[in-house]
Amino acid sequence: MKINLPTKITLSRIIASFLLILAIIVIYIVDQYIPFVSNANFKIGENVTMNWIMLILFFVFLVASLTDFLDGYLARKNNEVTDLGKFLDPIADKMLVNSMLIFLSLNFVSLNNSLNEQLMKFPFFLVILMIIRDLVVDGLRLMAAKKNIVISANIFGKLKTVLQMVSISLVFLNGFPFSFFDYGFNPYLKITTIFCYLTTLASLISGIIYVIQNRFVFIGGKNNE
Repeated sequence: MKINLPTKITLSRIIASFLLILAIIVIYIVDQYIPFVSNANFKIGENVTMNWIMLILFFVFLVASLTDFLDGYLARKNNEVTDLGKFLDPIADKMLVNSMLIFLSLNFVSLNNSLNEQLMKFPFFLVILMIIRDLVVDGLRLMAAKKNIVISANIFGKLKTVLQMVSISLVFLNGFPFSFFDYGFNPYLKITTIFCYLTTLASLISGIIYVIQNRFVFIGGKNNE
């Protein structure tokens, strides 16, 4: 089977996700014995801290994220939308996004339990809600696949993915540029954290829309909408 360029780009995002996860695992293991992540902090203002390791991971994540827009653009422009691409695209998105959500909800912790409190974390309970939403949508896609129906990502799912990528980027950057204004705020009320709340809300709403729009999968028959 010949794989077109947009699908190859989607596959490259899957590979990039694997490499990013592998890099994080290696950094995590090394940091257990040589705690260098906390020593990679640097200040860009009196009360604003960033981290070189997180900054490098952010740029890798950013490049991988941009391929999500590129493959969709090329597929539509060159009329190369395929069932394989529709199947792989949400998988690539979730591999990249969910792995980074889990990582950022835990962050680096050394064996001496010295958690770097200066680095922001994505609220763990929000990550759980978004992963549950993805499991429901994935289950819906699996049921549809058994009926030879391909459920592609719609505008609401894409909006959710964009918001996730933006909020993940903000956490990678430790709240920059909002950290210049909210450094004294309660951690749960910082602008970046509020953005994480909104991202989770958009994720749940998009999941509900997927279920409603594709409810025919549960009861059989074709979509009449």
